[in-house]
Amino acid sequence: MILDPTPHVLVAGGGTAALCAAISARRTGARVSLLEQAPRARRGGNTRHARNFRYAHDTANALSSGPYPAATFLADLQEVTEGETDPLLARLLVERSADLPAWLGGCGVALQPRASGVLPPSRKTAFLLGGGTAMLNALYAEAARLGVAIHYQYALEDPGLDGERVERVGVRDPLGATQHLAPGALILCSGGPHANRDWLARHWGARAAGILNRGTPYSEGRALLRLLEQGAEPVGDPGRAHLVAIDGRAPIDDGGIVTRVRCMPAGIVVDSACRRFLDEGGDTASTRYSRWGQRLIDCPGQIAYLILDAPALRTAPPSLHPPIEAPTPETLAVRLGLDPEALLATLAAYNAAVRPGKTPEAGHTEGLEPPKSGHARALDTPPFAAYPMRPGITFGYQGLAVAPDTRVRLTRGGVVTNLFAAGVAMQPNLIPRGYVSGLALAIGMVFGRIAGEEAANHVLS
Repeated sequence: MILDPTPHVLVAGGGTAALCAAISARRTGARVSLLEQAPRARRGGNTRHARNFRYAHDTANALSSGPYPAATFLADLQEVTEGETDPLLARLLVERSADLPAWLGGCGVALQPRASGVLPPSRKTAFLLGGGTAMLNALYAEAARLGVAIHYQYALEDPGLDGERVERVGVRDPLGATQHLAPGALILCSGGPHANRDWLARHWGARAAGILNRGTPYSEGRALLRLLEQGAEPVGDPGRAHLVAIDGRAPIDDGGIVTRVRCMPAGIVVDSACRRFLDEGGDTASTRYSRWGQRLIDCPGQIAYLILDAPALRTAPPSLHPPIEAPTPETLAVRLGLDPEALLATLAAYNAAVRPGKTPEAGHTEGLEPPKSGHARALDTPPFAAYPMRPGITFGYQGLAVAPDTRVRLTRGGVVTNLFAAGVAMQPNLIPRGYVSGLALAIGMVFGRIAGEEAANHVLS
């Protein structure tokens, strides 16, 4: 398909935000082109690994087990970001999230009914039937049906910011050549730079070498970084990111949710010197994932090991890689490349400090530093097992500052009249720190739709 040299609306990106923007702009009447940097088989960015999205609703329904009022959604957002979320954008997110299930249904996206019995209990989110890939397939089909021109392996290289307008944008084609387009409006939905190894090294130093990328390798953020150079206003901190604990044997890119390690409360976690460094039972909520990710980045070599015995291993959920097993702690240490005597000493000190409680959750340690405040039980039943863990990056906390209509703000004041941003590119306006499940997908859907409508109306008016 030949590129339209003058589309009404040019959408850069191929994930949730981009598709919602393209569909909304097309439904508003604009002529729309969408550029997805990935090949067709790997289209969709991090959405391919998504499961659920957060939305406001006042009653229990077929998708969620109870009400999640707008006020509660806002309070959760305030709490997780420690009050740093943009209040106008936060309110807009919550209000516009309420009709997401109906809007997605109108695009052919199927959601998982609660009555199926296969879902984890959730009051605040709805689950995608078939996961993120199934949703992407439906949205791409709807975009194509509406007449959106979809181009794979095309990347926005130069967003062409000239003063307060985007004029002539540079696009890299599948052969590596540069083509120039003159869109009426540009919507940036191509993510942040968290898969960009040079960018990570610049802001994280030597620690960057130990970070694995959970999502798409195509999220290099080149257009976003170029806009910042050209005077777009930044928001968030490039030295922070949403990190979670993932299996250290995961691929450097695109491991997805199946690489996450989840059973820390069942065992103990030691660094490469076999030292415990965090209370494994102190947090059993979903926030523990990011808590462990942040601590792993500061471990020597950015690696640690979850140590389990046979009963603990039976509680571990299935994972992409099988655990490393051994009949004794000494043999396990050898298989992990650790000092056997050091691991034995740490296990002995831990086991001696365990004090059982009336329930398994109430077990704790005494006289141990750091303590284990819950789920403590002696690890003494063979076989023993371990999962190596590294920090996995989901997204960074730096992006483009935007107005409520998603227009990109300028550092000197004002906005770029025909440049809009949605999804991870502007996500730090809402979550400059912290995270709660299903939030990124909701942000992409809500602000993708807003960006598409606003961009189309700007051009057509």
